[in-house]
Amino acid sequence: ISRPLSKCGMDQERGDSSLTLRGLRNRSHEKIKLRKRKSTLYFSTQEKSARRPGDLLGENIYLLLFTIALRILNCFLVQTSFVPDEYWQSLEVAHHMVFNYGYLTWEWTERLRGYTFPLIFASIYKILHLLGKDTVQLLIWIPRLAQALLSAVADVRLYSLMKQLENQEVARWVFFCQLCSWFTWYCCTRTLTNTMETGLTIIALFYYPLEGSKSMNSVKYSSLVALAFIIRPTAVIPWTPLLFRHFCQEPRKLDLILHHFLPVGFVTLSLSLMIDRIFFGQWTLVQFNFLKFNVLQNLGTFYGSHPWHWYFSQGFPVILGTHLPFFIHGCFLAPKRYRILLMTVLWTLLVYSMLSHKEFRFIYPVLPFCMVFCGYSLTHLKTWKKPALSFLFLSNLFLALYTGLVHQRGTLDVMSHVQKVCYNNPNKPSASVFVMMPCHSTPYYSHVHCPLPMRFLQCPPDLTGKSQYLDEADIFYLNPLNWLQREFHDDASLPTHLIIFSILEEEISAFLTSSSYNRTAVFFHTHLPEGRIGSHVYVYERKLTGKFNKMKF
Repeated sequence: ISRPLSKCGMDQERGDSSLTLRGLRNRSHEKIKLRKRKSTLYFSTQEKSARRPGDLLGENIYLLLFTIALRILNCFLVQTSFVPDEYWQSLEVAHHMVFNYGYLTWEWTERLRGYTFPLIFASIYKILHLLGKDTVQLLIWIPRLAQALLSAVADVRLYSLMKQLENQEVARWVFFCQLCSWFTWYCCTRTLTNTMETGLTIIALFYYPLEGSKSMNSVKYSSLVALAFIIRPTAVIPWTPLLFRHFCQEPRKLDLILHHFLPVGFVTLSLSLMIDRIFFGQWTLVQFNFLKFNVLQNLGTFYGSHPWHWYFSQGFPVILGTHLPFFIHGCFLAPKRYRILLMTVLWTLLVYSMLSHKEFRFIYPVLPFCMVFCGYSLTHLKTWKKPALSFLFLSNLFLALYTGLVHQRGTLDVMSHVQKVCYNNPNKPSASVFVMMPCHSTPYYSHVHCPLPMRFLQCPPDLTGKSQYLDEADIFYLNPLNWLQREFHDDASLPTHLIIFSILEEEISAFLTSSSYNRTAVFFHTHLPEGRIGSHVYVYERKLTGKFNKMKF
């Protein structure tokens, strides 16, 4: 039986309801904290892909393995020589550091080069030596395979960066352009400071604060730039506009300098100073010496000079090859945030154009920047995409295979013959080799690994300011026959083996005949002979007549 509520009961109920409403209003003004869910259903696709156990370096492991396999194949399909520095400023120095014999060029006596770069290869040589595996083939190929591994990591980092900045489609085409570039194929497994600089530059760019990047890290990128500078001081040239842009856009400028740039610079420079102190025996700032010689004094002109426009008219178009029209097209399509990369390319070309001595490899570090614009071009091609891809791939394939397997291979192939002179020669104690070519045409002890007496024509630059200076190689080529007759005035001083370019054979034929030299080996070198460089490399051997041949050094 229900009873009617009393007035007092009704008043109490209204009071309770008003308190409840007042409490709800107060709670509505408070921030309500939500519990974070751990379920994978709440992760984005990108976060889930980053958490996959099969990833390595933030990318699918199969992509990394494919790139490494490609660069290893790249390494073994490059069997030609490019420039002397890939041997004489790296492997030859490392061989001298570990095995106590080898040849150090004038740059090391003048302390223009630092030991940080060859120390990398010297460490590899030391490990092989301790394991008893320091065979000549391993000494040649393991450093190149290490360089191929760094280049593969750099390729993957470029792909990852473009996937962050854009999308997978753009990243895929930039990656394609990078992998099929003939000049990258030609250089990326060589033991050049330029190759190391390029690899470090790409990886540093991955951590650089570009607009849209999710991997920016000032300490990491500045450390890689500092290492590139220690290895090759001219690495500061392409990074100057990038560092300036970062400084201008950074709101906490003092913090960036005091807590990032200065500590990184201090540590890397101190490490370089200590390494060079150990091997030179005195404190030396090789980076300053290098920049002073090549930039401030411009003494690199001793090794040749080119007109100011050479990089724009020849150098840059050649290394880009058939990528050039796609690069130009991509420059008009790429977003404004990539102008800094284009400015870096132009800045680098302009600065290097001011120096008289010019080489293709000097501008190699900015070639990956160009691949960004080439990739943009391919992304926006619709009607002509398949023909364009076929043209790009096949044209670069031809150039890569020709330059890697055919052009300028004789000076490398001849070293296998020199190895046989050392290891398979019954007259080894009396054997000696004289390389009568433009200086540093062939590798040296790093490709022989045997203390065989060897000699080559010297070509140090004049550091005294003589106006009519001629090095040994220049004097030899003025009159080769006369030079040989003066230099080797008796049979006892004649070397047992001569290595020459075919172009020299006719000019010194009288000397070869009178000294009992017979041609024993021929190696193809190039289809494009010029000047002192012939199409073939000849090996001449002299029969011993019972006298002990001691080559004059």
